[in-house]
Amino acid sequence: MDASAPVLLPPRLSLILRPVPRRRRFTIATVARFGGLTTAQALQFAEGYVAEDLVLQTARTLAREVGLDPVAPSTGAALRLLAAASSARAVVEIGTGTGVSGVWLLRGMRADGVLTTIDLENEHQRIARRIFVEAGFASSRTRIITGRALDVLPRLADGVYDMIFVDADPAEYGACVDAALRLLRPGGVLALNGALAGGRIADPAARDLETVTIREVIKAVREADEWIPALLPAGEGLLAAVKRG
Repeated sequence: MDASAPVLLPPRLSLILRPVPRRRRFTIATVARFGGLTTAQALQFAEGYVAEDLVLQTARTLAREVGLDPVAPSTGAALRLLAAASSARAVVEIGTGTGVSGVWLLRGMRADGVLTTIDLENEHQRIARRIFVEAGFASSRTRIITGRALDVLPRLADGVYDMIFVDADPAEYGACVDAALRLLRPGGVLALNGALAGGRIADPAARDLETVTIREVIKAVREADEWIPALLPAGEGLLAAVKRG
């Protein structure tokens, strides 16, 4: 596919794109020192550090059209980095959406890599399939499975995956982490989106079910001997962990 070909947008969708200005070579610390940068401004700067192209902007807009909240650009950039750093060839994504995170993952994976992506919503996956094609990926690069993740994961082979990304119902996070431990090879990477629970994770007064569930999951991963974890403040929070050999 010609990567320079324009992306065909749905008739009801119109995107106004502005050219990304050339970025100065400075650090957030430098800006904070001389420009009085606030924490919010620093996070905003980091969020826009890696710009999204037209394909990703289209996938993001389509996600919002169907009521989804796709991963933030900073989260996508982190996923691409993790996939590239682990030289990922076999990746499982739980939560296809409209393909935002899938494109980021595919762009970090090896050229012969295959993304297995799972979602309950066939209509969302239909959009994602188009997005993957527009992004220049052959159909052989993706294996799109419609179904509940906890029903699909037991059918996947043990110890052969390089990376697993989870962006699903927080109530299933614990089970997904358990499945990842079985599915990943030694040195494989687990990435869990939404790990900051909408900013509530550090508030001891936040006792809603979702926050408590996420808090328990990230604590369990931190304390488990099988994982080497880090909590990254990208987007809604990304828990990343490497499976020990």
